[in-house]
Amino acid sequence: MTSFSPIIVGTMRLGLWDAQFSKSDMQTFIEGCLEMQATTFDHADIYGDYTTEADFGAVLKDKPSLRPQMQLITKCGIRRVCAQRPDHQVKSYDSSGQHIISSVENSLRALGTDYIDVLLLHRPDFLMHPDEVAEVFIQLKEEGKVLNFGVSNFSPSQFNLLDSRFPLMANQVEVSILQPRAFSDGTLDQCLKHQALPMAWSPLGGGAIFSDLENPRIDRIRQVARLLAEVHDASLDQILYAWIMNHPSGILPVTGTTKLSRVQSAMDAKDIRFSRQEWYELYQASTGETIA
Repeated sequence: MTSFSPIIVGTMRLGLWDAQFSKSDMQTFIEGCLEMQATTFDHADIYGDYTTEADFGAVLKDKPSLRPQMQLITKCGIRRVCAQRPDHQVKSYDSSGQHIISSVENSLRALGTDYIDVLLLHRPDFLMHPDEVAEVFIQLKEEGKVLNFGVSNFSPSQFNLLDSRFPLMANQVEVSILQPRAFSDGTLDQCLKHQALPMAWSPLGGGAIFSDLENPRIDRIRQVARLLAEVHDASLDQILYAWIMNHPSGILPVTGTTKLSRVQSAMDAKDIRFSRQEWYELYQASTGETIA
């Protein structure tokens, strides 16, 4: 199985949707991540209205020596309405074999690569036929275009359905101190059972911990996290990263930052180890209730 860095570098905000990195900025960011051993990058075809993969890929086309140093994850399955896709009349989900194949071909061209390390279905498609998806996954794997397959935002039952036809190696879901549902709804239990990798998007809860000063729940979390930060000689963001990384399923956080210093901070959080009492202290600060 492909090995991944302990922190996955999210690319959603690097391009049109936020930072609008120039080619030089993108290269500096990519090389900086690789230098700190943050080697796994998370994409989706829709990021930047279907432009961010190409922005990233422009660097790889100029410096192909960077590609073997990294692992590329991308996602498909959302039809986004935007100028770059004039045939998309309504936002919808599409897990048809034709759409998956065309999405992969587009991503390969945009990223300037011959293969994708992991392809994820971005959202559960209510019209998904698992046999059709499995057939396409087998074809793409045999052609060497995709090495591994998984899903994103799938419930345990949705994961089980597709996994019964084709072995999935990952489920990327929202996990943070503000969104701890995956700890109790069977998602992480399932990852442990199937030895699938859980990837956590929005691992810092969208930044609300640092900005919302009026929310009683966030204030409780912040107070406990600050005490733990003193004990572990860590920053607040590192405590929040470490909290999800301490779970035995081996959660890989997906960063949302455009700053190398914050990627480094996240990478350093991998060495923080909580006692069970510390972990549950943060959990109960989030829920506002003492566990039964």
